[in-house]
Amino acid sequence: MKKIISIIGGGSSALILACFLDSSKYEITLFERNNTIGRKFLVAGSGGFNLTHSETPSEMVKKYTPYAFMAHAFSDFTNIDLKNWLNKIGIETYIGSSKRVFPIKGIKPIQVLNAISEKIKQNKVTIKTKHNWIGWDEDSLQFKNEGEIINVKSDITVFAMGGGSWKVTGSDGAWISHFEKHNIHTKILQASNCACQIAWTDVFLKLNEGKSIKNITISCNGIVKKGEIVITQFGMEGGAIYALSSAIRNQIKEQNYAEITIDLKPSYNLAEIFKILKNSHKQTINKCLKDDFNFSNRMIELLKNELTKEDYINPEILAQKIKNLPLKILSLAALDEAISTVGGVGLDAITKNYELKNKPNTYCIGEMLDWDAPTGGYLLQACFSMGVKLALYLNQK
Repeated sequence: MKKIISIIGGGSSALILACFLDSSKYEITLFERNNTIGRKFLVAGSGGFNLTHSETPSEMVKKYTPYAFMAHAFSDFTNIDLKNWLNKIGIETYIGSSKRVFPIKGIKPIQVLNAISEKIKQNKVTIKTKHNWIGWDEDSLQFKNEGEIINVKSDITVFAMGGGSWKVTGSDGAWISHFEKHNIHTKILQASNCACQIAWTDVFLKLNEGKSIKNITISCNGIVKKGEIVITQFGMEGGAIYALSSAIRNQIKEQNYAEITIDLKPSYNLAEIFKILKNSHKQTINKCLKDDFNFSNRMIELLKNELTKEDYINPEILAQKIKNLPLKILSLAALDEAISTVGGVGLDAITKNYELKNKPNTYCIGEMLDWDAPTGGYLLQACFSMGVKLALYLNQK
């Protein structure tokens, strides 16, 4: 007789787990609270669908925190394996200029989800939507389905319910209270890969809101990230600042604010910038910055916003600020506005095979575990790698 596996959640980890589990050995049911599966998967693809990254697996895994935890997941399913598997199910990919991996032109996120869904169907997995998990009832899982309470018994349970970002997709972190009642170690969910709050002046915002500053580096606590930012009413967002979420979050925790520094001209050293500024025969500082350094209006406005008039026209001080412009971060964006979250089930609460130490035959994978990663394909890849890793382990039991 087949053992019964219940998968709770319909995100990336759950979906690929359902694809790789051995349905000749298990009777598999996936429970999703929404009307359809893959809601967050589709939202993640709305702004440019990077499925993974093209770095070597050994380089890619170094981007995760903690490194060793994700290296274990990668040991069975790397970014190379993901690309090969996607190709087998009809989703060809290409490597973009950012070295991120995307579906080839013309393939939309819904088509990727449909291809995965077809694989799940072929694997004889039952999908039950509109089933919201509301806790345990002794040895049964308890769901609410359109007002009706349903109890389900399983031999094996896999939780893949996500973190706390994008509540509209069903990822609201409500499961934490149920876990705490059963003495499962959890940590508070916190925003990651998110915007940062800066108290811009009204004048600066009026001129620059919604505009980007490109080809810069940003530093926090000795960590340096290259990329671009977008000026917003709240502060700033974009890949360069997202990648510093962890360092910024830690500083805010320690001192109620964080400080970042921006290098507006990474390709020049301080001495070179000072020499050009000092020897410039341009009529104005603005013209020198535009002609000699190719500064955008936004860069100039940022410098003016942060410097006094006296400092702005002082070549020595201006050169220092071009290379090292400090900005105060007041807070991170609200949890629901973050791309991802950290916190959730503590890694000390699970075995290396994702089994809860105080609940045998109960597993947790995906974003509901306490790990962190930057954007750019890393988040999806981690969820896929964990799903496959667990599937292969359960198939061998």
